Formats: sequence, structure tokens, C-alpha cells
Amino acid sequence: MSALVVNDHLDFTALKDLLGVTDGNLASHLKNLEKHKYIRFKKEFLDRKPNTKYAATPEGIKAFEKHIKAIEQLLK
Repeated sequence: MSALVVNDHLDFTALKDLLGVTDGNLASHLKNLEKHKYIRFKKEFLDRKPNTKYAATPEGIKAFEKHIKAIEQLLK
């Protein structure tokens, strides 16, 4: 989520490379985030290859900020 909060959007490959996870692991996490409406996606073709871009929704950003504040409180 942090990568999507600080970027306008990232595609599947960029997220996978950044996080160092497998396709299946990332897809599972993205599906869960989408289910909770924390992210949105846009599918398009680049040079005849499918490309899916992901972005944080306002709800996702709010939930992420709440999560960070909770962690900060735990650390105090």
C-alpha cells in the first residue's frame, strides 16, 4: 500500500519487482485490497501486451494513514 500511496499508480510488474514477491502472491494481495476498495486498477495494452496499473483510492489512503498512526502509537 505504501508504494501506491506515494505514487500516482504502478503497474503489476513494477509492484512485483519493488516488493520481490511472486505473481500469485502479489495478485492475492491486490485482490484483497481491491475487495476492500483500497485500490483501483486500469487495464490497457502497451505494444500489444496487457498492462494493469494500480492506484490507491481515497479510502485506501485514509486506511493506510490510520494504520501508520496506530503503529506510531504502539511505538510511543
